[in-house]
Amino acid sequence: MHKEFLMGNAAIARGAVAAGLNLVCGYPGTPSTEVLETAAKGNDGSLYVEWSVNEKAALELGAGAAYCGARAMVTMKQVGLNVASDPLMSLAYIGVKGGMVILVADDPGPISSQTEQDTRSFAAFSKLPCFDPASVQEAYDMIADAFAYSERYHTPVLFRPTTRVCHGYASITVKDEAEYLHNQPEGFVRDPAKWVIFPRLSYQAHINIEARNEELSQIFSEYPHNELLPAAERGCRKGIATQGISYTYVMEALEGKPAPAVLKIATPFPFPEQLAVKFLQNLDEVLCIEELDPVIERALIYLCGKHHLNVTIRGKLTHDVRNAGENTCASAAHDIAAFMGWALPEKEAAEIPPALPVRPPVLCAGCPHRASFYAVKQAMKGKKSVFCGDIGCYTLGNAMPLDMVDTCLCMGAGVNITQGIGKIEPDTNCFAFVGDSTFFASAITGAVNAVYNQANMTLVILDNSTTAMTGHQPHPGTGRTMMGQIVENVSIEAVLRGVGVKTVETVNPLQLQKAIDTVKRVSAEEGVKAIIFKSPCAVLIKPEQPAFIDPEKCTQCGHCIKSLGCPGIVRSEGKVAIEQALCTGCGLCEQVCPFHAISTGGAK
Repeated sequence: MHKEFLMGNAAIARGAVAAGLNLVCGYPGTPSTEVLETAAKGNDGSLYVEWSVNEKAALELGAGAAYCGARAMVTMKQVGLNVASDPLMSLAYIGVKGGMVILVADDPGPISSQTEQDTRSFAAFSKLPCFDPASVQEAYDMIADAFAYSERYHTPVLFRPTTRVCHGYASITVKDEAEYLHNQPEGFVRDPAKWVIFPRLSYQAHINIEARNEELSQIFSEYPHNELLPAAERGCRKGIATQGISYTYVMEALEGKPAPAVLKIATPFPFPEQLAVKFLQNLDEVLCIEELDPVIERALIYLCGKHHLNVTIRGKLTHDVRNAGENTCASAAHDIAAFMGWALPEKEAAEIPPALPVRPPVLCAGCPHRASFYAVKQAMKGKKSVFCGDIGCYTLGNAMPLDMVDTCLCMGAGVNITQGIGKIEPDTNCFAFVGDSTFFASAITGAVNAVYNQANMTLVILDNSTTAMTGHQPHPGTGRTMMGQIVENVSIEAVLRGVGVKTVETVNPLQLQKAIDTVKRVSAEEGVKAIIFKSPCAVLIKPEQPAFIDPEKCTQCGHCIKSLGCPGIVRSEGKVAIEQALCTGCGLCEQVCPFHAISTGGAK
């Protein structure tokens, strides 16, 4: 054993590899992405690593590996679990042979997600065991336990770190390579009675699952990461129940104080009933501090009724703890002080940091998506149009001055929402914007639906040759895999033509007038048609010389700023200027300036 300073996601990956991981696959999504990427680093080829096209594909791939006796891990964020839920619900009944851990990183806040959904609630819904680490060290240790329980009970297991654990850093104890477990899969053994799901088999599987979860509830009461800390003062009849990173906040808030009893829940499902009942005995009140759903709170309320315990349970349901957003050290300290009757903590003036400048999220300087949105906006000026967006960098096209995202629901939804609007308002020019990675992940079926059901819409593919939002991961259109293979890239144009889209045109959006003309011409056609705006992500290319503003030609009209909102164009000392450190020399502003005052290629 030795010490290393690791990010939580890196610790999870390292712990999984040390536990004999044979395969890891997933779909990138903050805050989960670094788990798979860490596993891929230094891989000698003995571990199979894959960015799958979406979470459903990843889960099914992982299931196949686990059927063979392999230890498989599937990674995603909480909204990705929605995509994977169809196979997951059936896999809970079928079970696995090898250890299978489904890592679902939750995002309280939310910091970078559409929703704040809590995977602990999904664990109860799917009847799958769930592990909820509270620290980087615990995440490293607990991932091995998750694989062990998965194999022992032949079930997939959910592993639920949250953003502050995923992206937190700590110096932790890790195993030396000589201590790693090396799992040798047996291989797939044909057994249709086991691997083919039928209603009769599912009925018996459901009975077995309920019995297994009752057993796990008892076993988890002895699980060392579920902790019961007695009150610091004898006779204290108050307690705090908590989990995950909130446990760290609670312990920090209690430091140096006459602390009440504390119950830490690391396995929210099946709930460790015996340990919780032991905690509740001799208490009058309990405060639950958790993220996000009142999972512990509801479980304790149920146990009080079941065991006839006269204990008042407080938390989100009683509004003693806020019921949305992530917890913090400050919020935990405040809630505990109010619960215990202590003086509420006050921030000293010296602790209050100065206000930071407002920095709204924007498309990067030189981002080709800005040109794509602007081209469509100019082409559709004065026409009744709707612009349906999707999940990715290009969601930021909703910001002023572009204002080009009218809807955004979830990955791939924009293609179908566009069709729904068009069926009700046939006089509307309907556009659906989707990125290249998202197209492969979840928009292909929407394109098929549009062709089959005779929609009248323009599908706009924003192809920047990467998965930019989550850190530039490869996808089927990039021609490379996480195993380091160079493969033939999947052509978006060929896919669209293959499903029946007859008009598919590709244009560089940074050739602005050509792009505008293409939009005018293609959108005027009837039926389903597609425009592929193809230009690489600004982060992936070597910048050109920054643009230059000719002070003699510039009238200070600000049209470039008002039209594009590019962070590379600023006002300095009251005058329009180019931020040299940001400008990539893309040339879009040069084409937009009505007085030809901007030129690319640096100062003249």
